[in-house]
Amino acid sequence: MNEQKTNDLILQTATKLVSFIILLFSFYLFLSGHNAPGGGFVGGLITSSSIVLLLLAYDLKTVRSLLPVNFIYVAGAGLLLAVLTGVGSFVFGAPFLTHTFGYFQLPILGKTELATATIFDLGVYLVVVGITMTIIQTIGEEE
Repeated sequence: MNEQKTNDLILQTATKLVSFIILLFSFYLFLSGHNAPGGGFVGGLITSSSIVLLLLAYDLKTVRSLLPVNFIYVAGAGLLLAVLTGVGSFVFGAPFLTHTFGYFQLPILGKTELATATIFDLGVYLVVVGITMTIIQTIGEEE
């Protein structure tokens, strides 16, 4: 089969910048999800959309070399993290998925709230990115 090579220089250059901006927005939504709309699910979907944009501008082989991650393991790690966060409340005699928070004085940031819900959201984030990217890569693979 004679495959024609296209010059996608503008698309690839723009994708580098736009993908970075999308990842920053995803990180913002992930962190703000405890007190505002957002969280692990939405942040994970937006991160996946950034990776899909890379897949559109480049090919699957190039993106796999940039991100040498097996996304099935990412989903498994996220699920384990989310479940352990819920089960961790049993250690303190609290019901499943009982979350707590505290305020800590951090050197540069000052007084900062740290919540166990953020750890749960990280698990959800990893599950969403792992499953979404596994599905997309499976569909995009050539036999």
